[in-house]
Amino acid sequence: MSESPDKSTRCITLRLTLNCDLAEVRPATLALRGFLAEHGVPGEELVACELALAEACNNAINHADDTSRHMRIGVEAACSPTEIEIRVSDHTSGFDWPDRVELPDPTCERGRGVFLIQSLMNSSTYLRGRGENCLVMRKSRSPHGDRFPSDDPLNLEDVTLKLAENERIITDMAEELCSCYESFSAIFRYSSEQKRAVGLEDFSRQLLDDLLQITAADWYLLRLVAPGTGDLRVFAASEPGLLTPPLPISSSPTRPVAWEVDAAIKRRDIWFEHKGSISATDPLAVAKGVSTGFIHPIIFGETLIGTVAVGKAGLHNPLTAAKINVVHTFADFLAIQIVNARIQEERVNALLVARDLEIARNIQRSLLLKTLPQLPGFGLAGHCESARQVGGDFYDVIKLSDTSLLLVIADVMGKGIPAAMFAAIMRSLVRALPDLARHPSELLARVNRLLFDELSEVDMFITAQLAFVDAEENRLVAASAGHCPMLITAGYGSQIKMISPEGMPLGILPDAGFGDEATPLEESCRLLLYTDGLTEARDVHGELFGQERLVEWMRQRSDDQRTAGKLKEDLAAELARFQANMALNDDQTFLILAR
Repeated sequence: MSESPDKSTRCITLRLTLNCDLAEVRPATLALRGFLAEHGVPGEELVACELALAEACNNAINHADDTSRHMRIGVEAACSPTEIEIRVSDHTSGFDWPDRVELPDPTCERGRGVFLIQSLMNSSTYLRGRGENCLVMRKSRSPHGDRFPSDDPLNLEDVTLKLAENERIITDMAEELCSCYESFSAIFRYSSEQKRAVGLEDFSRQLLDDLLQITAADWYLLRLVAPGTGDLRVFAASEPGLLTPPLPISSSPTRPVAWEVDAAIKRRDIWFEHKGSISATDPLAVAKGVSTGFIHPIIFGETLIGTVAVGKAGLHNPLTAAKINVVHTFADFLAIQIVNARIQEERVNALLVARDLEIARNIQRSLLLKTLPQLPGFGLAGHCESARQVGGDFYDVIKLSDTSLLLVIADVMGKGIPAAMFAAIMRSLVRALPDLARHPSELLARVNRLLFDELSEVDMFITAQLAFVDAEENRLVAASAGHCPMLITAGYGSQIKMISPEGMPLGILPDAGFGDEATPLEESCRLLLYTDGLTEARDVHGELFGQERLVEWMRQRSDDQRTAGKLKEDLAAELARFQANMALNDDQTFLILAR
């Protein structure tokens, strides 16, 4: 702010310039007060001019846009023996200055500044121009330092009333400033305490308790929208009697069951007086009886978070506009904290789930054999890739003797942890029944009976295929529980045989029957057990890999002398090329036996 007194003219003048910043208004008013006091202006006139200048500068600053905010405001005060003239120039777009302003309602937030200027000054003229505006305020000086002649009783009575009104306005302004200070002080304090491990419910209660102190209200009731149901449920209340049942929210109610629901649906403040203006069945009316207050919907972005009701006992002395602003400020701050807490909770839950999945994946991987047992004259290799961190596919190889093995492949319906759990249970059951391993159909029937209750309870099932391999007799005995057909080549020829014994998936019927199918293992044969994740793999165009493409791959490798391990790598690479880095939509598992 710069100051330039000018005493060369007939009137004594003071010139000031200040930045478009509310912080510079107070120094400007103090400079004006000192200037006028120096030239004999009495106390009442000093206060009037000081307040009028403060309001004029506040108006100029509040109406500034991004462009005019960088331009300075000019203040010029001229003091003559009979009159004080104050000019405030700004570069805003300006506003319409009314000829006469009535006293604003106490709940109204605007109009008090203009009313105060017109009440304190004898005249005020607002000159609105293009690029620059000027507010001219004039006040007549009393000849003997008295603001008004004392011999006019009617004028003195009017002035007394006006002074009382002005005093009330100034008191309201001071109250608003005090409330704002206390509000921001509380918010800053809670913001600095956010690092402490305080639950959201305790945090909300502490914040709203402070709100009651600042607004001089008597009670509050905070309801939040319950996830899933969408009901308004009590989250925090100042009194036990306000712990009322949840309120269902209707999208188009003909008659809301409660004013809290009405505020939530209309998304605007609802005022209430518990004296016949609200249904006697309304929870607030039942809980609080005769009281007054309002309900504010708490909204974050476009999302309804809940409602907060604040009230005072009795029907007199309602909440003022300043106190309502405080409630709005606290509600906005609370909405941010609620959303942040929910995001943080979701993030923590996601981390916990990710950790659980990682543990489950490690457990599932540990169930897969790191080294597969081998048979003399045969090679064996396996591959398993889950669509998610854990899946329902698995394979197992159980060595029964030096010349025999049991090959197991299965696919649990679904993905994730439940599927992985049933895969682990089935693996354990198969390994616990070695006496039935030479008879795959009997083994499947036994496992089905043991798993039926658990699978049917959760509406899940398992497809599986077992193959008993006897290297001494060069034969294979297979059984299937609704699984993909096994593929086997016959010698060096191009013929591919599909082995698919009858049998429904495990968990469908408690006493389901299964059949065995025996097949000789010819010289240089290839055997492939797989899950449907291979045939149902899709490329970038959505085309399936399909059964025919898999059979063709087997046919082309019928006279291939590569080992089982090399064939496994080749098939995995063929699937990867087909999918072209597309995400898996199902687990992919297979076993290859090569003679």
